[in-house]
Amino acid sequence: MKTLSKIFTALMFLFLYAPLLVMVFFSFNESKSTSVFTGFSLKWYSELLNSSDTITALKNTLILAVLSAVIATLLGTLAAVGIYNMRSKVWSSSIMSVTNIPMMNPDIVTGVSLMLLFVFVGRLIGAITSLNFFTLLIAHITFNLPYVILNVLPKLNQTDPHLAEAAQDLGCTPIKSFFKVVLPAIYSGILSGFLMAFTLSLDDFVISYYTTGADFQTLPLKIFSMTKKVVKPDMYALSSVIFITVLVLLLIINIGQIRTRKSN
Repeated sequence: MKTLSKIFTALMFLFLYAPLLVMVFFSFNESKSTSVFTGFSLKWYSELLNSSDTITALKNTLILAVLSAVIATLLGTLAAVGIYNMRSKVWSSSIMSVTNIPMMNPDIVTGVSLMLLFVFVGRLIGAITSLNFFTLLIAHITFNLPYVILNVLPKLNQTDPHLAEAAQDLGCTPIKSFFKVVLPAIYSGILSGFLMAFTLSLDDFVISYYTTGADFQTLPLKIFSMTKKVVKPDMYALSSVIFITVLVLLLIINIGQIRTRKSN
């Protein structure tokens, strides 16, 4: 049974990561072929650096992902603390149910509903263009918030509530006790929520498609526009760079958390 489970696990990981490894491998291909490796070359990485449109789309994507992740993490952490401190279980359960709706909703429903809202508000205030960078940012914050709350709230539930009370008994104000005692205890949950929000924002296409303006294009939208013609192999190079960067970042964070647990 153990051997069978190991084989199944290996096949699962192979199924998940084989396409990514193939993409990285063919990003070093000398030709445009995705089936025949004609020779090792950094040609597509060089073309990537020389493509101003792709670099601009990448910058836009990173700016949007960082801003939405930071704002969603701040708001989500405050919301999680508020839900945790609610005395009424009925209210906290109701709010958590409402919080889960954006995650359960199909992306296309969320995207279309937000687009209609932005267009309605834009016409109401007489805006020239209803959709722009700020509507896209609000949309990304909206679908990131539940994931941050669900990462922070379990850490709050694991925290001993008497620690904050003890800090206040020793002279700390409620705000100071939060930053001195509670925040370090839930730091890993906040970091996990930030990383999830950043990744979701980096990856999003459907909601971005409906809520962005004509003057702001993210990388997923650019790749989609390229599929109508042809996807150049420099996209393989860009995707490989993003994949390797995220992989290294996760490894560094996991190693840091393991060392922190051992030191404690």
